[in-house]
Amino acid sequence: MENQFNIKIMVVDDEVDLEPLIRQKFRRQIRNDELDFVFAHNGLEALSKLIEYPNIGIILSDINMPEMDGLTLLLKLKELKKPSLKTVIVSAYGDMENIRTAMNRGAFDFLTKPINFEDLEITINKTLDEIGLQHMAMKEHDQLISIQQDLSVARDIQQGILPKTFPPFPGRTDLEIFASMTAAKEVGGDFYDFFMIDNDRLGFVIGDVSGKGIPAAIFMAVSRTLIRATGLNGASPGECLQYVNNLLCNESVSCMFVTVFYGIMNMKTGELEYANAGHNPPYILRDGSMTVEELKSTGDIILGCFEGHEFASMKIQLNPKDGILLFTDGVTEAFNRKDEIYGEERLVNLLTTLQSLSTSKIVNSIVDDVNLFSQGMAQSDDITLLSLKYFG
Repeated sequence: MENQFNIKIMVVDDEVDLEPLIRQKFRRQIRNDELDFVFAHNGLEALSKLIEYPNIGIILSDINMPEMDGLTLLLKLKELKKPSLKTVIVSAYGDMENIRTAMNRGAFDFLTKPINFEDLEITINKTLDEIGLQHMAMKEHDQLISIQQDLSVARDIQQGILPKTFPPFPGRTDLEIFASMTAAKEVGGDFYDFFMIDNDRLGFVIGDVSGKGIPAAIFMAVSRTLIRATGLNGASPGECLQYVNNLLCNESVSCMFVTVFYGIMNMKTGELEYANAGHNPPYILRDGSMTVEELKSTGDIILGCFEGHEFASMKIQLNPKDGILLFTDGVTEAFNRKDEIYGEERLVNLLTTLQSLSTSKIVNSIVDDVNLFSQGMAQSDDITLLSLKYFG
C-alpha cells in the first residue's frame, strides 16, 4: 500500500552497517513507495535531518550513540511539540532501565537488539497507522473549526436580519413593540419581524421553522423575506400567507415547514386582522384586567406543505393600552431538571402580573422566568417572543 501521507522514517544509529541492511530488507516496500527511509548517525545529525526533511514522521533511534544519545534526543524532540512525530527506541534487552526512561520521555514504542526485522516491519506499520489516525483527527478538527467559524458568521447574519433597534419607530406614540430571539444552537429556525405597511398599519409576524441548524436558518431567512415582501404590498394576512405558502411549497426541500402568525394592526382604529398558520395562539393582554385572553385560532395549517390551501383572516378589536404577546413553543416547551415542562398555564399566570409593564419588561421577564424554571438545563429549542402594545 502506498504511503498516503508521504511520511519518511528516520533511522538514527551509529552502526554504519545498519543502513544497507535496512535498505536490503525493505527493498520491495521502498520500490513500491510504501516506505521511505532517511539515515542519521547520532542525535545532532537527526535534528538537522528533521529540518531538511519536514515530512519525517517516525524516528527509529538507538539509545547509546556519540555526541547526542537517544535519551537526550527524546528531550529535544519533546520541545518541538509535534505529537504526530513518533519515536521508536532500540536498545539491548538487558537495558530496560533506559528503555523505561525513554518511554517516560515520550517514546511511542521500543524494539530490542538484535533487531527482528519482521517485528520491525510490524512496529513501523503500527506506527504509520497511528500517525494516519492523528492526521485524520487533525483534519477533522480543522474541518470542525471551519464549520464553527461558518456557523458564527451565519449566526451574525441571521441575527442581523431581525429587527434589533427599539423603539423601532421614533416619534410614534400610538404603539410600543419589543422582541427577542435566543437560538438553542449557533443558528436557529425561529424568526420575528415587523414593518409599517403605510402610516396607519403595522404588520408583525412570528414564525418557527421545523428542524434546527443551518437548513432551518436558511428556510427561516427565506420565509421571513417572503412574508415581509408580500406584507408590504398590503395584502390581507390570509392572502399573504396563502401566497407565501405556494412559493414555499414549490421551493421546500427535505419536507421542511414553518408555523407562522401574521397580524396587521390598524393604529387609527385598534382593529387587529390576523392569520395563523399552525402557530401557538398569541395572548391578548387587556388593560386593567387580571385575565389573559387567548386569541381565537383561524384553524389553518403550516406553511410549506400543501400548495393551494386558502388561509382565513380574522379580526379582533383592541382598546388603548391593550397588548398582544406572540411566542414560539421554545417558551412553553422548556424543561427543567425534573423533566417538567414550563407549559402555557405558567406563562398565563406570569402574564397576569406583567400587563402594566412595558413591552421590553414583559419579554425580558418571561425569558428570565423560563431560565429560572429550567434550572440550568440546556436550551432545547429557540426562545422567541414579540410583545406589542396599542395606545391609539
